[in-house]
Amino acid sequence: MRVTPTSILLLLTTTALLSHCRSIDPQVYEPPQKPKMEAILAPNEKLRSSFLLAKGKVNGLESLDVDKFGNVFGGDKDGNILKVSTSGEITILNNTGGRPLGVQFDSDGNLIIADAYKGLLRLTISNELQTIVSEYEGKPFRFADDLDIGRDGKIYFSDASIYSQSEYLFDLLEAKPHGSVFVYDPKTKVTSLLLDGLFFANGIALSKNEDFLLINETYRYRITKLWLKGPKKGVREDFISNLPGFPDNITRTPNGDFWLALFTIRNDRMDSLHPSPFLKKVIANLPKVFWPKPEPYGFAVLLNEQGEILQTLQDPGGLSLREVTSVIQKGNKLYIGSLYHDRIGIYDLPTSQGESKK
Repeated sequence: MRVTPTSILLLLTTTALLSHCRSIDPQVYEPPQKPKMEAILAPNEKLRSSFLLAKGKVNGLESLDVDKFGNVFGGDKDGNILKVSTSGEITILNNTGGRPLGVQFDSDGNLIIADAYKGLLRLTISNELQTIVSEYEGKPFRFADDLDIGRDGKIYFSDASIYSQSEYLFDLLEAKPHGSVFVYDPKTKVTSLLLDGLFFANGIALSKNEDFLLINETYRYRITKLWLKGPKKGVREDFISNLPGFPDNITRTPNGDFWLALFTIRNDRMDSLHPSPFLKKVIANLPKVFWPKPEPYGFAVLLNEQGEILQTLQDPGGLSLREVTSVIQKGNKLYIGSLYHDRIGIYDLPTSQGESKK
């Protein structure tokens, strides 16, 4: 092999990086060949017809909920809990001091919040912020991410990783199952572990009959089903795998189907790095400007209870909507949130799609 100044510099740089290497332990991962973007996955521009609410006025409303008046609620990157009116007027209700992610109203009108740094919080109807639970068995949650609330008031929520929200890409590089899902019972005030060993446990959603829970494993491009009732109680199964992108949040529709938000489409460079722990360790210690970048892309997927894809709404290039992290259906409208973008998308569904099946 010919030794050149460039190769010597590369060797010295790599050696220096590894001698000061961040203590992550990347694993070999062989991603499945990504599905072709054809048939029901064929690119379309449907999301570009969305109305853009509060464009330029918000910053990273990762998850959303909507009240009966059409006001939108969510948390931004600065920790603010916001109310956005139908005309786009912004009201700051409180600040968590962390990074609010998943949000959902409970039956009493309180806004329950999964905050990446603070755990599970409650914003009361008088806008008082309360901590529900911030640890399990003496260990603080590292990355409370998303939640869903059962009819009995139990709060199901995910703790995505051992890495904090500001370091979540290390979880991608390490490719180890650090995520968990818990349930909090407000009657007993007891938190129970439902499932661990998940690859970045992100969005979660209960089924219409609340007999199973869906959990997005973002860095395995799949959704896992955990049975909560019946003869399969406690059994974990694949719901859908080898998705065309990174699954973020998931919400149930009035019909019992599910809207899945894909943060972006698959990254060929990242997939090619996964089989090499050495290269991933080098990448982890480079400035983030050199890390694989998500392609700007808007993507929402409608799934039925069998895990079959019924419909996709897309925005190639992310011209109107990108980095989609939540899609929630209210009537015949979809409200679309993003981890980084400066707007809320509102997409009109056909009237029949907004009706509940009898």
